[in-house]
Amino acid sequence: MVTDTTPVLIQDRWVTIRPIRSTDSSMEAGFVRNLSTATKHFRFFCALKELSPAEVSRFCNVDGPHTMAFVATVRDEDREVEIGVCRFAPGSKPDLREMAVPIADEWQHTELAKLLMEHLMIAAKRYGIRQLYAIELADNKTMRIFAKDVGMTAERDPSDATQVIYSLGL
Repeated sequence: MVTDTTPVLIQDRWVTIRPIRSTDSSMEAGFVRNLSTATKHFRFFCALKELSPAEVSRFCNVDGPHTMAFVATVRDEDREVEIGVCRFAPGSKPDLREMAVPIADEWQHTELAKLLMEHLMIAAKRYGIRQLYAIELADNKTMRIFAKDVGMTAERDPSDATQVIYSLGL
């Protein structure tokens, strides 16, 4: 499994990008809990308050080839705080993965999402994945801009006109 850790400077703050760990459960739960209502809506398509313990466990336990996630963290006093995550999960074909890239509200519109995506793409290629895709709400302007920036194609979801399917060949 990919174990690289990368420090990057974003908006005068040192950010660490690294694979998620099973020990990140409380950090991951706090990250989702602290997202704005709008960001949670665009990520989960519902009015979610927080993740269940089972969902937190599923998000933090990755194997590499089938599921992978990279977190971006900053130091806040003596603790590590998650500010973004980019992940993939199994799709309908062996070389296809569904991906998501939620970013903390105050870090949106920075290069953070793109840096996380670069890490995810490298890992995906290592594991023989040929395509990443995301199903998003059509009114998610932030995702539309991000998808264009990273070279994803977009098409309306044929089964739901309120959704867009973004795809990226690797």
